[in-house]
Amino acid sequence: MMKVPGPDHPITVKLNPKRVQAFYGGHVIADTERALSLKEASYKSVMYFPREDVAMDFLSRTSLSTHCPYKGQASYFSVARDGEIAENAVWSYEDPYPAMEQIRGYVAFYPNMVEIHEIDEAMNPDAVAEVIEHTDSGSGRSQLEHWPANVENPVR
Repeated sequence: MMKVPGPDHPITVKLNPKRVQAFYGGHVIADTERALSLKEASYKSVMYFPREDVAMDFLSRTSLSTHCPYKGQASYFSVARDGEIAENAVWSYEDPYPAMEQIRGYVAFYPNMVEIHEIDEAMNPDAVAEVIEHTDSGSGRSQLEHWPANVENPVR
């Protein structure tokens, strides 16, 4: 059953004015200046990243699917980097209800599995290209030489 956001269950979606990055295992897996901040009722805000700014090569679709009466059916993805896997760490409303059309083509990360950071510097257009180039063949080993962590104390 589809419900429409309203005074009893408000949902707001706003463009985040800052550059936002998602890190997994010390590696940037998403980098954008077009993140959407979705605030639903009394829940914490969730950052949604446009797929074009996410290293989708590190995500693999899972069989998990959940339903939100306000947003629609969510599909899930696991993140794999350097042999580490975060199961169902990412979700996407691929065919959202009309009231949530803004999040079509976006993915969100569970903050307890993937680090999300707002950055106050200018966007580096090479950052996402570099991440996408460094793919995992599925063997658990990177195809390129090991890429050292680019943050202190990475979350695992």
